[in-house]
Amino acid sequence: MGDTIRLAQYFKMKAADKPGQAARVLDSLRDAGVNLLAFSGFPRGRQAQFDFVVADTASFKAVAKSAKLKIEGPKDCFLIEGDDRRGAGAALTGKLSSAKINVTALQAIGTGSGRYAALLFVKPGDVKKAAKALGI
Repeated sequence: MGDTIRLAQYFKMKAADKPGQAARVLDSLRDAGVNLLAFSGFPRGRQAQFDFVVADTASFKAVAKSAKLKIEGPKDCFLIEGDDRRGAGAALTGKLSSAKINVTALQAIGTGSGRYAALLFVKPGDVKKAAKALGI
């Protein structure tokens, strides 16, 4: 079975780089019923950056506004799921390289059940070209 690749929307926000920040934000989203497809948090300079890949852009924006979260976005990324196999990431990045598209970020993980999932980010101006190169 081939990979399933779809365009998804994500939002980002800055937070203090200290214990409990992700838990506070994720708790408020959970309590409001927000469904996240993916979440990533990492240090950025002296702060942290949280990226939220969302199932429903409108509901996420409404909840973020009521929770007074300072978000940026939405922006586009690719959500990829498939059978775990050697070279899955190489195949994806190879297609983009052949199309002269730079990958901004790629995060992938095996699920332990013979499947993998990945988030792939390109520059906003390259999203349509990347979608074509990835066959969507």
